[in-house]
Amino acid sequence: MIEAKNLTAGYEDKIIIKDLNLKIEKGQVVSIIGPNGCGKSTLLKTLSRMIKPMGGAVLLENNELSKLKNKFISQKICLLSQHNLAPTDLTVEQLVYFGRLPHKKWFECKTTEDQELVEWAIEQTGLAHYKHKPIGSLSGGERQRAYIAQALCQTPDVLLLDEPTTYLDISHQLELMELVREINEKFKITIVMVLHELNQASRYSDRLVIMKQGRIVSDGTPVETINQEMIKHVYQIECDIDNDPISNKPRIHPIQTIKTA
Repeated sequence: MIEAKNLTAGYEDKIIIKDLNLKIEKGQVVSIIGPNGCGKSTLLKTLSRMIKPMGGAVLLENNELSKLKNKFISQKICLLSQHNLAPTDLTVEQLVYFGRLPHKKWFECKTTEDQELVEWAIEQTGLAHYKHKPIGSLSGGERQRAYIAQALCQTPDVLLLDEPTTYLDISHQLELMELVREINEKFKITIVMVLHELNQASRYSDRLVIMKQGRIVSDGTPVETINQEMIKHVYQIECDIDNDPISNKPRIHPIQTIKTA
């Protein structure tokens, strides 16, 4: 589906990720986790072509991203970053319609099909009562759902989410993660997201990619990747691990940081 091959990337002269290999299969929910500064967001942005690789390549359906047209990429891949900055006076309906723009020609008018997709995306994300409200009047959780509705309206094959639960309270975090999982299961959209909350990553993901210092140190199902030694190695903390009764996947209980001499 989407693949990084011997990928090196960073900013100006600073390399953040080096010689990284990762293949995301169609229909998976994959969470990229790891400590601050390990390259999670850099990897996500490079997968979307927001950042140009310094070395190696990103492939979409076995074609190099660098050789594909921007319009085609924007129809296939949608990236929702940590800070989505839409004008606050836009209504939810207007924002969601922007998801149709990659499929439109210059100055092409909105069609009946476009409007139907807008209505559908708003309905799927539970925002029907908010469609005429300005974005600036929404709560953080409602605003995140509006951006996900925009992404749905874009009808991408791959949805990339960079820390989607940042700044949300726990109720809205769970609501958003449940929505992401539902979107994947109902519409078979491949989802790759950067998360900091390890137990949410474990519960809602099919696969975890664990990074440290710009490299992947573990890659597999939550059961395969989460253990005390791995958490100690990556995060420098002691923890207990038991079973999440909701997902039947590992659940982490941090105990203390490991003091270095």
